[in-house]
Amino acid sequence: MGFLDWVRGVNEKLEPQGVSTAPAVPTEHDILNALDRTEKLARDAKLHPFVLARVGRVSRVIRETLPRMKSAGLGTSESYAVMATATDYLPEALGSYLRLPRDWADSRPIENGKTSLMLLIDQLDLLGATMDKFLDAVARADADALVAHGRFLTARFGHESTGGELDLDPGARPIAPASGPPPSAPSGPVPTNPLDLP
Repeated sequence: MGFLDWVRGVNEKLEPQGVSTAPAVPTEHDILNALDRTEKLARDAKLHPFVLARVGRVSRVIRETLPRMKSAGLGTSESYAVMATATDYLPEALGSYLRLPRDWADSRPIENGKTSLMLLIDQLDLLGATMDKFLDAVARADADALVAHGRFLTARFGHESTGGELDLDPGARPIAPASGPPPSAPSGPVPTNPLDLP
């Protein structure tokens, strides 16, 4: 085997053989499964109630946000942040904490006088606040769509809404008597010629 044959063999080994190495984008089902696993991990580890509450908050907000993201038109960076929080940021924060001895993590200050438990709570609070912002953005997009639809209906049908007040019993309104002139009508003959008006 010559030098050129050896180089060709190395090049053939370095070239991909049609196998995609990029991971598939997680589906909504994958994201929900990741949240389920993370919540179970937190419960099984019997973490501090402050931690469990924060993990539950992040998970709940992501679960509320996911079904609305498609219709809200959020950009890919927002969608990625929600997906990454569920599948990477949240489980990694818990995993890093759980790899430490519990007593040491809960009592030994490691950064700016904070213990590992305090740092974990700070990270979970940050994730929760960020996910709240995404849920607000999704809800705002839905609310804006409702406002736009209301404007369309007003333009289409020509009058404002009663604000949700429905008259479900139109027969309950007082009806003016059919005979006789209305209360504000003048008495006497009504002129038919506009020139006869006083």
